[in-house]
Amino acid sequence: MDELLRVMARLRDLEAGCAWDRAQDFRSLIPYLLEESYEVADLLEQGEPDAAALRAELGDLLFQVVFHSRLAEERGWFDFGAVATGVAEKLVRRHPHVFDDPDLGHDPSRWEAIKDDERQAAGTSGGVLADVPRALPALMRAQKLGRRAARVGFDWRTTAAVLAKVREELDELEAALADGEPVARVDEELGDLLFAVAQASRFLALDAETALRRANAKFERRFGWIEGELAREGLRPDPAHLARMETLWGVIKQREHEGPTGPGSEHA
Repeated sequence: MDELLRVMARLRDLEAGCAWDRAQDFRSLIPYLLEESYEVADLLEQGEPDAAALRAELGDLLFQVVFHSRLAEERGWFDFGAVATGVAEKLVRRHPHVFDDPDLGHDPSRWEAIKDDERQAAGTSGGVLADVPRALPALMRAQKLGRRAARVGFDWRTTAAVLAKVREELDELEAALADGEPVARVDEELGDLLFAVAQASRFLALDAETALRRANAKFERRFGWIEGELAREGLRPDPAHLARMETLWGVIKQREHEGPTGPGSEHA
């Protein structure tokens, strides 16, 4: 860690550092911070990760934390040591059943109460939804907004009720399309549907962002297989071959549902 901090300081050195690193600020680093976070998530989503690859990706993500900490240190705000100390103290504070009294047991409501106390102490409590970060991916933020509202009782009572809400929003979207509503209205109805789906994910104790990433990966995998089959037939993806692509989609979908030991596994 000391070596990494030394390297970071050298990169930002006004005389002997790197021009690119010296030119960066908090805002310019945002894309890299997000990119490195998603690269770690992508690696983990693929199953048991390669140890060397995971170490490298975590290192890239850690570097972003170190970089931001260095920028703060140059402004006289805090350094990396303060960041590490702060998170350690917060974890101890939020886990009294581990570090204080084991008899307390794990209680999610206590965790949220402690977080509320922290927000109030910092003067950032505001409204129930006040500090839900706007920069979060939309699905993730939708679930977090729903969790916050649920803590004050504003929530559905059953899974059936939230799924009914999803169907209601889909009906409203279809009605807007059938009635020839303006694009802005259709956009609003689509947003309502996506928000309801995110709440259904929350109600099922699933993460909507993770579920969608997996769906994306599944679509890529299946479409890649279709491209391979078309290539073996001397074809390429094209609207003229839509019927064939749909047939192949049905084939790969069935094979994946049956699994490696099901019918057709000899072609897997």
